[in-house]
Amino acid sequence: MNGKNGYFQLAIKTDGTYLKIFPAEAGGKSVLFEDISTYLIDMKIYEYDKIAISKALAEGKKETELRLTTVALSPVDERIRVIIDDDRMAAKARFYPPTEKGKLLTKEDIVNELVRSGVKYGLDEFAIADFLKNRQYCTDYILAKATPAVQGHDAVITYHFNTDLTLKPKTNEDGSVDFHKLDMISHCRKNDLLATLTPVDYGKPGIDVCGNVIQPAKVNNRTLRHGNKVYLSEDGLRLYSQVDGHVTLTDGRVFVSDTYEVPADVDSSTGDIEYDGNVVIRGNVITGFSVKAKGDIEVNGVVEGAYLEAGGQIVLKRGIQGMNKGVLRANGNIITKFIENSEVIAGGYITTESILHSKVSAKGDISVGGRRGFVTGGEIRSGTMIAVKTAGSHMGTITLLEVGIDPRISEEARELEKKLVSLTAEKERMALGLSNFRKKLTMGVPITDEKRQFLKQITQSNIILETQIREARKRLDELRIEMSNNESGMIKISDVVYPGTKMVISNVVYYVRDEIHHSKFIRDQADIKVVPL
Repeated sequence: MNGKNGYFQLAIKTDGTYLKIFPAEAGGKSVLFEDISTYLIDMKIYEYDKIAISKALAEGKKETELRLTTVALSPVDERIRVIIDDDRMAAKARFYPPTEKGKLLTKEDIVNELVRSGVKYGLDEFAIADFLKNRQYCTDYILAKATPAVQGHDAVITYHFNTDLTLKPKTNEDGSVDFHKLDMISHCRKNDLLATLTPVDYGKPGIDVCGNVIQPAKVNNRTLRHGNKVYLSEDGLRLYSQVDGHVTLTDGRVFVSDTYEVPADVDSSTGDIEYDGNVVIRGNVITGFSVKAKGDIEVNGVVEGAYLEAGGQIVLKRGIQGMNKGVLRANGNIITKFIENSEVIAGGYITTESILHSKVSAKGDISVGGRRGFVTGGEIRSGTMIAVKTAGSHMGTITLLEVGIDPRISEEARELEKKLVSLTAEKERMALGLSNFRKKLTMGVPITDEKRQFLKQITQSNIILETQIREARKRLDELRIEMSNNESGMIKISDVVYPGTKMVISNVVYYVRDEIHHSKFIRDQADIKVVPL
């Protein structure tokens, strides 16, 4: 068990004021010079023999008395010094004994000093009583304690089905891609448990010793979001399937559907198709028609100049001959035998065997392999990697390969630039109108109530426009910083890239002027480096 700490006390005699130093008991702490110095400053005693005090403290094994000053002070009362922790989670106090005839502190004196020092919460009555009973000096007493915040946690959703949409088709031994056995559907049965929600816990605020509220860390709430053919438990914590079918996760929302199947072509006999789940088309999709699905789209035949949009992925067993009209757009992956004269946009990866004169973009990888594996003409953009056998052609066909920037980010930046031009022009027109109104008011031209109301509306619209312009500029600056800072991305050429091909990696440009074989292109600071495979 620890003994009492050492302490010091002033003694007032006829020939001056003395400092008595009492040694610590076994296990206690010795008196610190800083403690004495701070106390004497508070007592307005500045000139004294510091060396003698330091020597006495160094010996520290017996009671010592030193004269501080020839001036005999008036009796000194028992004193308290309050120290509030930097994080305000506790308030400590150190006590110093009185001189002979000095007054002792009362509970009321201690509480008043704590309040004067800023303590407003968490007084420890037992700690105060402990001091008043034992009166140990030069010892820290924790007299106030904060109530810490109780930390919560984010809401957590656990999905009980396969949410991984990165499965890729099998490559056969001859190098061709097997588009038949993709096995990318998560099947479910009626009343299957699909997802479980662990609710958010916001925690509980605390209070520091100064009376300030301590807020728990911010947490994120989530809910179970779903489409048709799914139902929630009464407490909203479990999600179940209503039917036999398949389940997908799209933009954080769970969908269950029994697939809509088109037995032949999508043409005038079917009209345009729009469906909440998956769509399987056994025939072709004819020019001029559209297929929109919140799940996956699978086409066994050829897509002509048609529009296909999927919340999941698009799989074409043959390919798309777009005739400069065809569009494939998917939030997930796109897998197709070939792409010709079309626009193709994927939120995941794109796998194909050839791309001819098309505009193709993917957030993930773009892989052009199989037996042909060529890209000729058009613009190919990937957020991560482009891998092809052959790029360009002997004829020098202009071909763009760009990686390193999510195409959706660059598209958003282009749209924001257009929006800013439009908003700025509209603001200038409004400014001109406001200027004309003000000139008329200055000239004393009578303004009708109707025109005054119109002036008020223009002023309000101008404020809204300024806010929209400011927000658009801020977002555009963020996108530009993101695009300029991204140095990732790779272009792999397993056979040859021909002159006329333009390589772009995170806004750094490389023009191919001679044939380059079996190489990969990577960004090296402000340049693009060619590295043999």
